Amino acid sequence: MTSVADPAMLQRRAKETAAPAATTRDIRLDFFRGLAMFIILCAHTPSNFFTSWIPARWGFSDATEIFVFCSGMASAIAFGRTFDRAGWTLGTGRVGYRVWQVYWAHIGMFFAIATMLAAFDTFGDFDKTYIGTLNLWKFFADPGPQLVGLFTLTYVPNYFDILPMYMVILVMMPLMMALSRISVWAVFAAMALIWLFAQRAVLDALGLIDLHLGFPAEPWSDRKWFFNPFGWQLVFFTGFALMRGWIPKPPVNPWLIGLALVIVIANVPLSHIGMREFGFDWARGWRIANTGLFNKSDFGILRYVHFLALAYLCWVAAGDGGARLKTVGTGLLSRAWGALLKMILKVGQQSLAVFVFSMVFARLSGFVMDQIGRTTWNMVLANFVGFAALIVVAYSVAWFKSQPWRATK
Repeated sequence: MTSVADPAMLQRRAKETAAPAATTRDIRLDFFRGLAMFIILCAHTPSNFFTSWIPARWGFSDATEIFVFCSGMASAIAFGRTFDRAGWTLGTGRVGYRVWQVYWAHIGMFFAIATMLAAFDTFGDFDKTYIGTLNLWKFFADPGPQLVGLFTLTYVPNYFDILPMYMVILVMMPLMMALSRISVWAVFAAMALIWLFAQRAVLDALGLIDLHLGFPAEPWSDRKWFFNPFGWQLVFFTGFALMRGWIPKPPVNPWLIGLALVIVIANVPLSHIGMREFGFDWARGWRIANTGLFNKSDFGILRYVHFLALAYLCWVAAGDGGARLKTVGTGLLSRAWGALLKMILKVGQQSLAVFVFSMVFARLSGFVMDQIGRTTWNMVLANFVGFAALIVVAYSVAWFKSQPWRATK
């Protein structure tokens, strides 16, 4: 019987894989995922004027694409290496363990937020009912069936749908790794086909709406998960494929930079900023008529195109290996940027814990603002307190993960 550590077997497996997995973490990955965490906090804080100027207002894609794409790249490093070294079965086992961790993070986040909102309503006398702000009426009115739905992921309220989407995409990873042993083209075909059957607008136009892939979000309606994992897997596995080497690193040349700039700039008239600040009122009608092209739930194709163009420009701007991220100015400015960069990277490295905390903190911050009023300075302070809290959480989680008590005698 051949051992999983048999060098001959490992050599054969390496040949079966189209390209070796990346073995080092690129700081650009952690930097942009860290930025996404700060943006996500702003976006989830109720009535936060910071959200009027976040990247989502300038084009179709937003911080969710950054988070999912970078998670795909990080997964190629973390899990791809296990598949290569230990084989498909143990690689699948490690993915399953991560799904288990994310599942309990999801459950814990729901109960933390639901309990906090219930406490506001129970011990306070406010103008609004806070469990209603996240449409949790059914859960508190009839908790038995909803608890079953919560634990089976058949009850997924809108605010709590990112981690379930991430779990399902992770479950797809062993399939993609198995297909890669046949051909990377088999992986790309699977990605495209799964994405296509997640496009409600396309299937409806073809009279095939019954074939739409999606998961039910609640038992009392036909609503599906807001973040459809079958659509969003496209951007996740694009990042995964780039880090695995299945997609070659794009060259840096003026033509590609120009094309990416044209795509990003062309999105501005169709964006919220374009309509609100630059007077492109005609875009409202276009957006209504073409919603399926940039639908966030199913991950419409224009979101993908816009994100790839923006990601390419950011990749070029950051420099090879993130060289330009490491060097900004000289003297005091350089030291200040270096300290800030370390904090952003740490947030990006601990993205799951930071994300869960940010979702809880966003609701708490919104509650506090309801009580003291949303002046410009109050909201600025609330946002920066939130940013500082994310950094503290990231460093705290990293400290616990390092298990420093093991080094003591």
